Amino acid sequence: MRKINVFDTTLRDGEQSPGVNLNLEEKLQIASQLECLGVDIIEAGFPAASEGDFQSVKTIAETVKGSSVTGLSRSKKNEIDAAWEALKGGEEPRLHVFIATSPIHMTHKLRMTPDQVIENAVDSVKYAKQRFPHLQWSAEDACRSDLDFLARIIEKVIDAGAEVINLPDTVGFITQEEIRHMFTYLRDTVPNIDKAVLSAHCHDDLGMAVSNSLAAIESGAGQVECTINGIGERAGNASLEEIAVALKIRNDFYKAETGLTLNEIKRTSSLVSKLTGMVVPNNKAVVGENAFAHESGIHQDGVLKEKSTYEIITPDLVGVSANRMVLGKLSGRHAFKEKVQALGYNATEEEINKVFKAFKSLADKKKEITDEDIFALMTEEKAGEAVKYYEVEALQVNYGTNNIPTATVTIQNPEGEILQEAATGSGSVEAVYNTIERIIGGEIKLKDYRIQSITGGRDALAEVYVQIEYDGEEASGRGTANDVLEASARAYINSVNRVLNRKKWPRPQTEKIHV
Repeated sequence: MRKINVFDTTLRDGEQSPGVNLNLEEKLQIASQLECLGVDIIEAGFPAASEGDFQSVKTIAETVKGSSVTGLSRSKKNEIDAAWEALKGGEEPRLHVFIATSPIHMTHKLRMTPDQVIENAVDSVKYAKQRFPHLQWSAEDACRSDLDFLARIIEKVIDAGAEVINLPDTVGFITQEEIRHMFTYLRDTVPNIDKAVLSAHCHDDLGMAVSNSLAAIESGAGQVECTINGIGERAGNASLEEIAVALKIRNDFYKAETGLTLNEIKRTSSLVSKLTGMVVPNNKAVVGENAFAHESGIHQDGVLKEKSTYEIITPDLVGVSANRMVLGKLSGRHAFKEKVQALGYNATEEEINKVFKAFKSLADKKKEITDEDIFALMTEEKAGEAVKYYEVEALQVNYGTNNIPTATVTIQNPEGEILQEAATGSGSVEAVYNTIERIIGGEIKLKDYRIQSITGGRDALAEVYVQIEYDGEEASGRGTANDVLEASARAYINSVNRVLNRKKWPRPQTEKIHV
């Protein structure tokens, strides 16, 4: 079996999804889980974009040891320098540098001739190789580039020191037959191609990112770039879990495999979904809630007799287990700690103690505490601590079908002062949000509001996701609680706190990075 390297860009390309903004603690959680999953390369961000991105990449590079951590850079010396400063403390410093190669990009965006693009690319690779032991070069919009020109520039950047050549379908334009032809042509035409690994990076604008990535692997790609749940710019990227499982299930056809720990897939998917606020559709392949559900009587009968009749992927392959130890209010700290560790959290004693208190409080209200509940409590604790400015202390809402909803909210501000206000609204949630806005000051625009249950049952935890605009910044926020109004209040405060947190490291208004 040919080994395919998995390059995960959830923390870079994935975070460019509209409405997604991850803080440092959340990025660390995702990076650590990607390491558990066995991802070969983690693209942690774009260090030159802002001080916040720089610090995130630096911290992840210094923390993660089991995966190679890389950062993105344009073909500019100052950005390469920033990437080196962020990545030099890592186990295996790696740079991902790119420049556009399609006629439309060279003419209208770069305003450079083809020869100037080649010169710039070669100079950047040579400059980066003075520091970085590992270097990947990408031809932005490769799939709309002239193949002869691609062959010329690839030969020169390999001579300059590039070890990996990435050929992105930046706008999701190419078809399977065309991407097979491109990879085959370059393998046959570039004389020094044996000195580099070819990589595919496909976008899903036409819904073909996964199939195009698999077609590239068929035609010699030794690396595939993807994201968890397929999140990313516009319609997203190729879905890591779909590619990995396709290679596993159809290894008879592809004759290739990844080194991923496949039973970590579901946990990784759930973590990314929760932290980004991007819900996984029920019918999503591999990780959707319906992926292993059989409702048709014919299907049910077949599966009961022999699973392989309708089930080509077993749930346990991707980490979906039906055998879950359920905790309750009589469960002790030891059992709780064992469960947290079994869920893959490397929590400190202080974190265990904090979440155990939240667990006990929840157990007084909820008969059975599931894995999903504990997962939600742990994620809330680890992510929430990083953005605490305002904190909800108490909430009371008066509602009746013939009365005007009124909310009274008590909040602790960053200076430790306790503030209390009341306000009305056309509904209970609006009353809560009007009250919070009155306490904090300044207009807060609610742009999106979503609610879902963590598990089934009347006593299920509610999880609320909001997106707001406050003080000229957009941010998303999450809140989890037994009560939907409390969860709504927490989500609103969380989003405001994220805006304030971002003010520490403002992101400059530069052009978006598309690779």
